[in-house]
Amino acid sequence: MSRALTTFAPFRLTASLLQRFGLGGRSLVIAVPVLWLAVFFLIPFLVVAKISLSEAAIALPPYLPILEWDGERAIFSFNLGNYRYLLDDPLYLNAYVFSLKVAFISACIALLVGYPMAYYIARSPEPRRTLLLTLVMLPFWTSFLLRVYAWQGFLRSNGVINNFLLWTGLIDQPLVMLQTDFAVYLGIVYTYLPFMILPLYANLVKLDPSLLEASADLGARPLATFFNVTLPLSMPGIIAGFMLVFVPAIGEFVIPELLGGPDTLMIGRVLWSEFFSNRDWPVASAVAIAMLIALVIPIMILRNAQAHAQEET
Repeated sequence: MSRALTTFAPFRLTASLLQRFGLGGRSLVIAVPVLWLAVFFLIPFLVVAKISLSEAAIALPPYLPILEWDGERAIFSFNLGNYRYLLDDPLYLNAYVFSLKVAFISACIALLVGYPMAYYIARSPEPRRTLLLTLVMLPFWTSFLLRVYAWQGFLRSNGVINNFLLWTGLIDQPLVMLQTDFAVYLGIVYTYLPFMILPLYANLVKLDPSLLEASADLGARPLATFFNVTLPLSMPGIIAGFMLVFVPAIGEFVIPELLGGPDTLMIGRVLWSEFFSNRDWPVASAVAIAMLIALVIPIMILRNAQAHAQEET
């Protein structure tokens, strides 16, 4: 018994210290994710925001400090020219617009492909459902970089697809698929498709079958039942899956770099170029902060709209 008390003594001491600081029960559960977000999101965000307000310099690190001490007073120097430079140079605006277009179209394609798959998995019997979910998550067991590299072997002029089409006689010369926007869309949809399927499946599997039976008993055809019952009830899963594909696709770098052409100018490639090629960390940080703001504002508006819709219902 004494050994058990000695073993659990550190846990009891930790619990008593947390309770003394007012972190007990529900507060402790909330404190863990808050601490995680503060350490791995808020602090890096503040560091990047600070760099975006500085000036580039030939130094290590390659920017000037925004706070200096002359012995008697602290001098703050904020440089807003980095953000003004983003508005003056059309390169960044074009990269933002193209990234939004690619992410939106890719999310729409992933929704069109992933919804039937998620619906079929949700309506499958239990043994088959487990197998299908395993197949959906199977690509995660392989390196993301290797999967993108594999598409180069499929899409290049002497790749698997062109060789097969030439062998069947459907084409006379190889199709240009690699280093095109089509390859970028294909790579993004393939990579992020599980992020669309899993939220949709989690929503559709909870759908009450009696609602579909009631719709059929009232004389509705299967297509009308889908658009009037299934689709509205699966809207939370659609929104969640769409955002899980749309948000990371905007800042994607690896897929446009490996599958896209030189004119495939997405914001992730611009960030990499500013950080590592131009060594202009302040401008690169301003690009990152502007992209984050452009993403957070519509997400907050969407969340507020969802909250109001839930309150009304």
